[in-house]
Amino acid sequence: MSTNSFIVKGWAITLISALFVLAQKDSNTTYAILTYFAVPIFWYLNAFFLLQERRYRSLYDDVRLKDEASIDFSMDTRGYNTGQNTIKECLKSKTIWPIYCLMLLIPIGIYLCCNLIKYSC
Repeated sequence: MSTNSFIVKGWAITLISALFVLAQKDSNTTYAILTYFAVPIFWYLNAFFLLQERRYRSLYDDVRLKDEASIDFSMDTRGYNTGQNTIKECLKSKTIWPIYCLMLLIPIGIYLCCNLIKYSC
């Protein structure tokens, strides 16, 4: 699951970078605005993989503490939807939110810098 999370972050950065290059190349801010649609999708997908990982870790901890006779070998994680094992908590995870918030703030910074340079000349 952590590998999937890492790959999602890599694809998000690659796509956002490509949109910035296209916006700069064509002088079209529409590409930069597309980042505000792409980033939340990648943010949610990354949080989903973290959620799955947390649920399976909770299941593992429960099975680990049981005696051998009571283990049923079920991989059902539906009973682990509380505490940190919710999508809301995963979206706020300290390993996820700073990256995606930064990806949302960079276009604003670029837009403001471009407008300051344009009007100062």
